[in-house]
Amino acid sequence: MSDPLIIEPPRPNPLRDPRDRRLPRVPEPCALVVFGITGDLARKKLLPAVYDLHSRGLLPTDFVLVGFARRDWSDGDFEDMAREAARTGARTPWREELWSRLAGNIRFVPGSFDDDNAFDELSRVLDEMRDSHGIKGNAAFYLSIPPSAFPVVLKQLQRTGMADNGKSGGWRRVVVEKPFGTDLESSRELNDLVDDVFTAEDVFRIDHYLGKETVQNILALRFANQLFEPVWNSHYVDSVQITMAEDVGIGSRAGFYDQTGAARDVLQNHVLQLLALVGMEEPVEFTPDAIRTEKIKVLRAITLPADLGSYAIRGQYTQGWLAGERVLGYRQEKDVPEPSQTETYAAVTLDIETRRWAGVPFYLRTGKRLPRRVTEISILFKKAPHLPFSKTDTEELGHNQLVIRVQPDEGVTLKFGSKVPGSQMEVRDVAMDFLYGETFTEASPEAYERLLLDVLLGDAMLFPLNEEVEASWDVIDPLEEHWSGQAPYRYRAGEWGPGEAEQMLARDGRVWRRP
Repeated sequence: MSDPLIIEPPRPNPLRDPRDRRLPRVPEPCALVVFGITGDLARKKLLPAVYDLHSRGLLPTDFVLVGFARRDWSDGDFEDMAREAARTGARTPWREELWSRLAGNIRFVPGSFDDDNAFDELSRVLDEMRDSHGIKGNAAFYLSIPPSAFPVVLKQLQRTGMADNGKSGGWRRVVVEKPFGTDLESSRELNDLVDDVFTAEDVFRIDHYLGKETVQNILALRFANQLFEPVWNSHYVDSVQITMAEDVGIGSRAGFYDQTGAARDVLQNHVLQLLALVGMEEPVEFTPDAIRTEKIKVLRAITLPADLGSYAIRGQYTQGWLAGERVLGYRQEKDVPEPSQTETYAAVTLDIETRRWAGVPFYLRTGKRLPRRVTEISILFKKAPHLPFSKTDTEELGHNQLVIRVQPDEGVTLKFGSKVPGSQMEVRDVAMDFLYGETFTEASPEAYERLLLDVLLGDAMLFPLNEEVEASWDVIDPLEEHWSGQAPYRYRAGEWGPGEAEQMLARDGRVWRRP
């Protein structure tokens, strides 16, 4: 009798259409090599994601996890660290027997990024596992390292031939974490470097927001329903607000954050990607190339307002109260220089010059130490003329809204007017809510689960192309140039940003939605 704990990859039904995306997708035998395996990202996200994929039966039987870091560790030391990280962060129930099977396929290679011998050893390990573990030469290299280390690691992969599909006898892919440069010029330099080592289709630029279920649901909401498409345009939409708010400060990221700021850290990637999904046209087919083509069209159609002083606002938090606790201001955070002019809040008004969206303002904002953690997209529709009603009948009625909540309460809210019970005619706002957690019994996978699986499958749908990254920098670079040398406005921790951001919308006769 077979061991019930052994997880076999699901077998596809030969009678079903191979294009059916409901089929369980299991990669070919392969290795995942993580550079910077001892860092926060690997410990908190990547290692738990590997365990969760294994727990769900979505990793091949012949799968190898290889860690690379500057530690004097044995395979056993690495396994102990990986086990604790996976157990602490796993989304699925922890099963020691299940981990033991995965742990048998774990290896560690010590060394620094400029150590030729260490990379020669890594190459030898992968060659050895091609035979001993049946990975067939397939490997994905995850660069969980500072961008400054990308060049030396990529050159080492090139020198040893580990990036060469032909030499390896299988596929070789690379995963690049954001930020993708610090401006358009550096982004192009990074893209040229990566593309010089790996073929374009083997480069996966990861934006973890695109792995979230509610972000992917934007496509389903828009293109699987006839209800929304007729009103998804400037004839009916008054404005669009995209908010990504965090209640935390910068933590231990001062070295990175003070050189980056809110616009480069969040607007350039996460928020503009959300804008592209909201604004894109329907793709001709549900494929990576078709979807990314439509997103690029939107990003290239973005225009900035002529008056950036009034419609591009940045701020920096000062001491304040948040959730009943006194918190430090940005300049008092550990390792932040006292005269820092780095913004922790950014808000901007953009236009999309297409037939669908001409005349509809897109208001984007992001910030730290705001009242609560929330990411949402709010589509505000134009008000009806209310010809049958008197002004007093509808004075408490606002705009119809469609709110897509990306986090933390994943779901969709539709806000519309309804008559208040009673003898009087009075119309007020009511809301209909869809919550992922209440509607579906299966918990949503973490973003890194989906993205890691897609890398191993070679599915690039959720990964931005060079052109997307560069088009995003075309939007952000003029903002950074405008803000250069200007002191950011101040806002107290626990507030929704500086007052100037409120004035930005007030000039247009609008207000920010309070999540």
